[in-house]
Order: sequence, then C-alpha cells, then structure tokens
Amino acid sequence: MMKPKLLILDDDHDILQMLKTVFGKEELELFLESDSDSALRRIVTDHPNVAIFDINLPKKSGLEVLQEAKKIDPGLSVIMTTGNKTTQNAIEAMKNGAYDYVTKPFDLNKLKGVVHKALECNTLNRKVRYTKDREQLPDQNGDEDIMIGSSPEMLEIWKMVGKVADSDATVLIQGDSGTGKELLARAIYNNSRRRNRSFLAVNCAAMPEALLESELFGHEKGAFTDAHARRIGKFEQCNGGTIFLDEIGEMSQANQGKLLRVLENQEFERVGGNETIKVDVRVIAATNRTLVNAVKEKTFRMDLFYRLRVVSFYLPPLRERVEDIPLLVDLFIKKFSQKYGKKIKGIAPEALDNLTAHPWEGNIRELKNVINSATVFCKSDFLMPEDFESFLEAKAGFKEIDLEAAGDDYYTVFWSMLEPVFDGICLKNKGSIYENINMGLEKALIHMAMEKSRNNQVVAAKLLGISRNTLRDRLERYKIGNAD
Repeated sequence: MMKPKLLILDDDHDILQMLKTVFGKEELELFLESDSDSALRRIVTDHPNVAIFDINLPKKSGLEVLQEAKKIDPGLSVIMTTGNKTTQNAIEAMKNGAYDYVTKPFDLNKLKGVVHKALECNTLNRKVRYTKDREQLPDQNGDEDIMIGSSPEMLEIWKMVGKVADSDATVLIQGDSGTGKELLARAIYNNSRRRNRSFLAVNCAAMPEALLESELFGHEKGAFTDAHARRIGKFEQCNGGTIFLDEIGEMSQANQGKLLRVLENQEFERVGGNETIKVDVRVIAATNRTLVNAVKEKTFRMDLFYRLRVVSFYLPPLRERVEDIPLLVDLFIKKFSQKYGKKIKGIAPEALDNLTAHPWEGNIRELKNVINSATVFCKSDFLMPEDFESFLEAKAGFKEIDLEAAGDDYYTVFWSMLEPVFDGICLKNKGSIYENINMGLEKALIHMAMEKSRNNQVVAAKLLGISRNTLRDRLERYKIGNAD
C-alpha cells in the first residue's frame, strides 16, 4: 500500500528540518521544498495528499501558491502557516480553499493532528471524485481589517469568516454587549461577493414594533396616521446587499413572522400594501440574549431561530481572550492619539498588566472608552498606571447598565456616565457646568427621539411624554432638523 504524501514549503531551513524530524517518524512520504515554483512542480509530478505552505515566501506569497496549487489539484488539502497573526491572512486562506490555518511557533501535537485530519479529508475527496472542472475563485481586494484579534478563539472566527463570507447563508452572531458583533458582521460583508452593494444596520431594540415594521418593510401612503407618502423599507433599499439586524431577540412575534417569510421566500408586502415585493438580501443577525431560552419561553419563534442560525458565530467576552488586549490597546492608542493630536508612543508595562487583569464586563467597548479617557488626560509619551486609576475603579459607562434594576431612577445611570469625565468637564466649563450638561442632555434626548421616529413630531412627542408645542420649541432652540 502506498504511503500518503506530505509536501512542506517553507523558506526557513530550520523549520523544514524540524518538520522533517517530526513527520519523518510518521507513515508518510515527505517532500521538502524551499522554493514555491519547485513546490508547484512537485504537485504536478508527485500528487501529494496534503501540503503545508508558509504564507511569507520570498518570490510569491503562500496565498498565491495556494491559489495555483488548487488550480493544479483542487482536492489537495493545504494547511497554511505563518508567524504573523494577521486577520486578513486567515480569512483569505480559508476563502481560497485552505483546509486549515496554523500559527507559529507550532504546537507540534496540534499540527500533527491537523495533518492527520487533512489526510482523512483528502482520502475521502479522492474516493468521491477528482475533476479539473471548477469555478474560478473571485479576485480579492485585500480590504483592511475592521476588527482585530489573534487569540485562538478569534483565529477560529476568522477561519470561519473565510469559509462562509462568499455564500449567501444567513448568519447569527451571539455574544455579550460590547464584543464587536456589528464589526464581525461588517467583516463578513467586506469579504463577501456583496461587498460592493449596500450594507444597512438596524437595531431591532431601538424602536417600537410598528415603527420597526415600517423601517424594515416600508409602508404605503395612508397606511397609518402621518403616512403621507410611500416609504421604501430597509429590505428594498438593501436589495442585492446585506442587512444587519442587531438585537434580533427583541423583535416582536408579528415582525418575526414577517422576517421568516423574507428568509424563506425573499418576499414581503409593505405595511398597508398588497403588492408582493421580491428582494435578494443576505441577512446577518445578532443578539446578546440566549435565543435557545427565548424559544423555550415562547418569546422567539423556533422556526425563525433555525432559519437564522444556518451559520452561527459566538464572540467570546474580552476576559476569555486576554491575548488580544495588547493588540487592542495599541490600536486604540494610535486612534485616539491621532484624534487628540498627541504623540503617545505606547503604554507602560505595569499599566498594561493592570488592563490585562481587569474583568472588562463591558468588553471591547469598555476598553476603548478607557483608552480614550486615559489618552485625554495623559501628560507623557506613554500611558502610565495613574492615567487609568479613576476609570478602572469607576468602571463607569462601560459596564452594561441594568435598566430594569435602575427602574425610573436614572441617578446611577448618569452618575456612571459622568464620573470618569467629570474632572475634564469641570476644567472646560467653569461656572456653567449645570446649564451646559442640562442643555446637552435635553438636546441629545430631542435629537434621538426625532431620529427614532424618523422625524415624525407626533411620534417623537409621545415617546418623550411632552406636548408637540414643547417639542417644536426645543427643535427651534437647538436647531434640530426642520421645526415645521
């Protein structure tokens, strides 16, 4: 019986010798190559079952070699390796047909396990078929990463993004608030065939049931009071593109039924209309709730749940991937240093240790806000432990606030928002803090209410619990939209 064949391509001689020692003990026929063209010729002449390619090669990248190798032998199981934990590399490798993606330094037991699984996969593929007919993979633009992370948990997520991005499968993203669910949705979108079409995000918890129905599906003129003209909903606007439905667990049963029909048939009617609208939209949904429990409690439809989780992602909380904290800290320091015109070079080791040990109940959002505040008050070239003391102690504004526990008393909510920035407000607004904060809060409330009601003054006034005359007065005072 012929031995399975393993091809290894790496320009580092020491790596080749180490892997030769490791796999030389296995029942494998080894081919070691340091040149990409020689490796491709080896695939033509010797038909290896599994190949290990390094991404960083001198003549052409390992990703280019992967593409050419898959053209020669589509059934070849290729494992990509790299010492650079780059998000886009993982996505591109999986999109271009890699079996797996492994980072250096190697966990040799894990690498051997991956090779054996790849061999099984290759053997099954060769038993089923071998054909040179295949669809040409689409060219990629190499979009910049919009999300960062190189921990083992995040690496698995990037690999999954590469596998599913180009399909039209519905995606469900689950994870705590602040973990970056919308960023992950955008990463899937940016690596999909639909990336040149619309991407629209809708927060299902941010508006009442009737307003959400109109927002998603549109309405006809006269469908309800104040429906003075036909309105096109997000699904129509997004035709050919991708829609992101955040906080899907907060959607009403009636809207769940309408969404289910869109997922099943890609069709719906506008509110108050009879015409059936056909669309082609990919749906990515997200929730910080456990939908399995919501299904048991009969607040979420079981059939919709299964329709949504064709592909399911779980974003772990930051405390479960502390390896990513230094990367995130560096990213946010650069971002906020540029924003505030500062020249902060980095963070002191002791300060980074403190951040790594912090529980981060508000996840990446909390870390981002802490770095933002520390950057504002930093007086040196490095963020020091003292720059973080008040923010980490207060954990203010970053931890998700339990509004049910707060009831009708928002003292705790506003205290937690103000405490970390109060010193800066005092310095900037001497003698006028009370007036400026009250005006700022009122303006924000009015503006948010108008946005949530899509500039419908009747709905906004009811939402705020004030008269329409009072609302019109504030709109004029704060110069928000058109008061008429």
